[in-house]
Amino acid sequence: MSDRAPYDLGKVIIHAVALLLVLSYALPYLYLVSTALKPAVDVQQIPPSFFPQRLSLENFTSVIGTVGLPEAFLNSAIVAVLTTLLSLVIAVPAAYVSALYRRRLTMLFMLFALITRMVPAVSLGVPLFQIMKTLGLLDTTIGLVLAHTSTAVPLAMLLMAAFFEGVPKELEEAARVDGCTRFGAFWHIVLPVMPSGIAITALFSFIASWNEFLYALLLTSESSKTAPIVIAEFNSVYGLAWGPMTAAAVLYSLPVILVTLLLQKQIVGGLTFGAVKG
Repeated sequence: MSDRAPYDLGKVIIHAVALLLVLSYALPYLYLVSTALKPAVDVQQIPPSFFPQRLSLENFTSVIGTVGLPEAFLNSAIVAVLTTLLSLVIAVPAAYVSALYRRRLTMLFMLFALITRMVPAVSLGVPLFQIMKTLGLLDTTIGLVLAHTSTAVPLAMLLMAAFFEGVPKELEEAARVDGCTRFGAFWHIVLPVMPSGIAITALFSFIASWNEFLYALLLTSESSKTAPIVIAEFNSVYGLAWGPMTAAAVLYSLPVILVTLLLQKQIVGGLTFGAVKG
């Protein structure tokens, strides 16, 4: 009995810490949902209440009929999907070469990718605006996709490089012995064992583009405006329209939640990928 007590106490402490972490992330979102379900009168009450006194869907009803919001949701989806695909096309082969064929040049390449993640996005806003203006890509889907890809690729490369390092190099060598070209070994042997890594990288790239605000604010005005910009523009005669704004934010968060749930198996598999190597 005495031998088991420390183990049980440690398990309780771990569960308690995990519960606190989950609550710290979940409470803001729960308050967002709670505010979205409040009637307009209760949203403005002082002091505010966490739980609605009565549930109401009037905020969601008013948001669904908002002019321009469905188009903004569609723009966000198109930009996020294209950014994810373009990021994977660039990052996957680059990370493969950098991870499995270590040279001074490839190490410098990965270091440069890491440094770009340290540069504040706001410092790149004006130069990026000037570049897109020169290329005639302001307020276009392609321009915003390129801007989002420039920030998503470094993270995608670092993630994929970590996954590729867990792949035994003997797999490729055996394929080369059997007559595969280097690209053939990469395409037919290595990539098929990387679904979890690709899924996680795609998810992070999608979320980075889906939630991006600064570049969308600087590079779009009307035709390519994304949902975060439209949501931030919800106003009423009293200032910000918190009810419709929170309702739109809840609707906007649903695709990311659904994508995460769909990729749950791949995410869990990716977290343990390479854990038993050797």
